[in-house]
Amino acid sequence: MTASLPMYDRAETAAANDRLWAGIRDRLRQAGIDAPEALNRDLPEMMPHWLSPDLVFSQTCGFPYRAKLHHHVTLVGTPDYGLEGCPPGHYHSVFVARRDDPREGLQAFDGARFAYNDGLSQSGWAAPQVHAEGLGISLPASLCSGGHRQSAHAVLEGAADLAALDAVTWRMLGRWEPEMAGLRVIAHTEPTPGLPFITAAARSADVVFAAAEAAIEALSPEDRDALGLRGLVRISPETYLAVPNPAAVAPEPPIN
Repeated sequence: MTASLPMYDRAETAAANDRLWAGIRDRLRQAGIDAPEALNRDLPEMMPHWLSPDLVFSQTCGFPYRAKLHHHVTLVGTPDYGLEGCPPGHYHSVFVARRDDPREGLQAFDGARFAYNDGLSQSGWAAPQVHAEGLGISLPASLCSGGHRQSAHAVLEGAADLAALDAVTWRMLGRWEPEMAGLRVIAHTEPTPGLPFITAAARSADVVFAAAEAAIEALSPEDRDALGLRGLVRISPETYLAVPNPAAVAPEPPIN
């Protein structure tokens, strides 16, 4: 049995994520579901973990869910992070550039060096590419960074001109990494369904949803604040699958 909370897990949130998982785990066990004692943080690749029949609980992203996972996992529910301008359980990407870059507005960055975290990321690749297509501009895949934080630092350090970051991650970066003051938001995408909780295909969504919902409600105010969590909502698989895919496919990162 395996479980993970990989998406917003960093030094400042790790203890809160551990307590969230403990609450979910104990409630799943009370419901007769075997759940691992601790979160798995030693995962070289996420896709085999998400596709495993031993998966008890994890959080994925909307693009891998609709592109590769939806036939093979059970969608449990979507955490709500209370983002301004987004319906419950939704989020958006923020486009960030260096504060001293004189260009104004996203259209001024047509053809600019674009850093993205992963080619299967909704917020880092799919949503910004769809947004750019709608404006008639190009955001070429200049740098595959491996993570939103790395994308932000690539822009800060001049390796890229522009990046699109998950708004929850951007909020955390602004809270805990003062160097992010060197970046500014120049645009954002339209809201799309947020990063959903999933479990193995054979497992009941209702049982896991109830455990996760109760565990979130039971968190201390400090843990809820650290994670930015407001609650858990139900968004249908069909709603996720209706989100548009970009015309451009991100290239695979080079093998070192």
